[in-house]
Amino acid sequence: MKLNATPEVSTRDRILGTAFHEFHRHGFQGGSINRIVTDAGITKGALFHHFSGKNELGYHVVDELIRPMVEKTWIQPLRTTDDPIRVIRQILYAAAEKARETICEGCPLNNLAQEMSPLDEGFRMRIGAIYDDQRAAIRGAFERGIKAGLVKKTVSPPRAAAFIVAALAGMTGTAKSAQCMELLMEAGEGLMDYLDSLKP
Repeated sequence: MKLNATPEVSTRDRILGTAFHEFHRHGFQGGSINRIVTDAGITKGALFHHFSGKNELGYHVVDELIRPMVEKTWIQPLRTTDDPIRVIRQILYAAAEKARETICEGCPLNNLAQEMSPLDEGFRMRIGAIYDDQRAAIRGAFERGIKAGLVKKTVSPPRAAAFIVAALAGMTGTAKSAQCMELLMEAGEGLMDYLDSLKP
């Protein structure tokens, strides 16, 4: 996908946006610097002026594009709510709509976690920190939910948070592997059932 240059979009931002799409579609290892250069409408010299190499470019994609996506989608909505079950259900419904368009490419964070965390410490630390923050936001929301009487007192917030994040990763990975939206929806309904079981 070629990103057209506009006065509002810097060369660096165009490189990052194009790299995000390239890595999402082809994986990090399969991603091509040549395609990024062509699709961004720049020279290799311009790319290497901003990023020392492919790994550094990938790190910035995680830090500047993927992390903010997770922050906006998961962490911010859960940071202050005392009704985590309702909010997580809303997030899942919204994610299901987006997944219809991107199921063949999977979740950007999960894709990189599966591909690069075992291979590169820079990726592992960045991706791990995002998952840590996501679990912390879910855990905090469940703690508040218990105090507000909207979540069973017997629920363990750390265990619920760990399970939900793991379930999300498994759902998206399985659906991408099978290229099956129906499978994703069935797994999503299973997660919804689990959430409902946590209500008092």
